[in-house]
Amino acid sequence: MDKLTIALDWTVNPNHSGFIVAQEQGLYKAAGLAVTIGTPDVDNYALTPAKKVELGQADFALCPLESIISYRTKAQPFDALAVAALLTEDLSSIVTLRRDDIRSPQDLVGRTYASYQARYEDQIVRQMVRNDGGRGELVITYPQKLSIWNTLLTGQADATWIFDNWEGVEAELRGVPLTSFRLADYGIPYGYSPVIMASERQLRARTAAYRKFVQATKQGFLHAQARPAETAVLLEKWVPPADRRPELLLQSQRHTGPYYGTEATWGRMEPEKVQAYLNWLYEQQLERQQFSPAEIVSNELL
Repeated sequence: MDKLTIALDWTVNPNHSGFIVAQEQGLYKAAGLAVTIGTPDVDNYALTPAKKVELGQADFALCPLESIISYRTKAQPFDALAVAALLTEDLSSIVTLRRDDIRSPQDLVGRTYASYQARYEDQIVRQMVRNDGGRGELVITYPQKLSIWNTLLTGQADATWIFDNWEGVEAELRGVPLTSFRLADYGIPYGYSPVIMASERQLRARTAAYRKFVQATKQGFLHAQARPAETAVLLEKWVPPADRRPELLLQSQRHTGPYYGTEATWGRMEPEKVQAYLNWLYEQQLERQQFSPAEIVSNELL
């Protein structure tokens, strides 16, 4: 058995269903793989998932596409490579609790934004505000990552970044009305998030095992897409106790499943979409180095 480890970007939720299905239904084992699935609540994000790959503690990590660029451009570059995207479209947005004094991004000037401190995140949110006509700064805070959603619910922050298919569904079920601002609506061509990241050097050394992992994972996601109720039940024992709510898991799974793609499209990262994001980062002077899509993403394992 080839031993492999993946570090998830968050506690288990329907963004991760394919990994859980592949583990629970024996798809990894059938491919000759012994896979360990790690979540960041184990060490409260002391190390990011991508950092665990850099340190050799994991073979794969989930991260946004910008993390790949970040590792490629650091003082001592790391050969990070995106090998699959989990979602065909960006399902994230900047949100506030619905209120009369915040109706569009420009109204966030002077308000508190709870940040995950991801690469470009703060600059992206500032640019969204500017693109909407805002003339001024936000107040940016950095709570513990796993508690950021709660800072919005408890009024410690006015806005934050969420996945519409997870926190957004939770808010709807709890009767908490949100106001959402999607990046694309304000001139920001965001990339893929999350992606499966690996070390390019390790990929070359273990191509066969890595390809088996990606293929088994793909089948796990397609199974989850076709059987949302069954998948929601499988997720129950993997999610934190606070999230073990059958209705939340089922509704989120139903929301997320259509965005996994198809047998032909799962995981595929379109070079044109990646290039548009890279161009935007360079034009906004958020990145001094120009990359081509081939330098940071690869569809070869698909």
